[in-house]
Amino acid sequence: MSIAHGIKRLGVLGAGQMGTGIAFVSALHAKVPVLLHDKSAHQISKGLSLIDKLLAKDVSKGRLQASDAADARARIQTVDSVEAMRDVDMVVEAVSENLDLKRAIFREFAAKIRPDAILATNTSSISITKIAGALIPEGEPAAGEVAKAVSGRVVGLHFFNPVPVMKLVELISAVQTSQDTLDRSRAFAEACGKEVATSQDVPGFVSNALLMPFINEAIMCLEKGVATRDDIDKTFRLGMAHPMGPLQLGDFIGLDTCLSIQQTLYKGTSDSKYRPSILLERMVDAQYLGKKSGRGFYEYNN
Repeated sequence: MSIAHGIKRLGVLGAGQMGTGIAFVSALHAKVPVLLHDKSAHQISKGLSLIDKLLAKDVSKGRLQASDAADARARIQTVDSVEAMRDVDMVVEAVSENLDLKRAIFREFAAKIRPDAILATNTSSISITKIAGALIPEGEPAAGEVAKAVSGRVVGLHFFNPVPVMKLVELISAVQTSQDTLDRSRAFAEACGKEVATSQDVPGFVSNALLMPFINEAIMCLEKGVATRDDIDKTFRLGMAHPMGPLQLGDFIGLDTCLSIQQTLYKGTSDSKYRPSILLERMVDAQYLGKKSGRGFYEYNN
């Protein structure tokens, strides 16, 4: 039986929370062999440990048979270079929100991975069109067949954190993305057990164009002394039935990530309503990044 997405082997670059989560759902639900790469051996070890814990928890809760967990774990292998992913049908980049870094990575993908592979980014805010445009060979016209072939393979597949739990994937087309790339990417996300929502390629897409200004405004309320941390979060938990308040949510996302996305929104629109809070900038300067660093607006015992 043919598979609609045609992904027989997946590459994932980045073994942080997002990359590890994408590898997990791809191996468990889509049942696709995954090649996971990160330059940091420590990050690889940490990521694999998390996958083992997630599988063991699902088995202990009766959500998964031990044999199925073992099969899923066996589908995930680590590799020490992008070259080792040369034969994958799709590769997903899951690194930090930095346009120059992503452009460099995608140029490496284009040079070292098979020429018909889908090149996906898990960015939550950066322009897919800008990433795709970086792949056009120097001297080639942007509307030419060579440029269309390489840039048409680039797509945004924005998974949400934590990937094993959150049901949504945001699908974003660059101006250059081909319909075949979009169709196969949607089918693959669905095979991973996700619902898919589409967005135009605008700063922040749908999700973060709405969410980040909300979190940023909550931080400004704290900064101005409008209300305390606890009362700001209590207002949204108890008054609006949010599972957590905006300040705690910012901690869970990572305040450095929040700042990076807010800066992308501000730079991409030149609209003052997206100006990052000074307090948010100072928290990141202090390395109070939220849950992952042990301290943000709240303190955490990691």
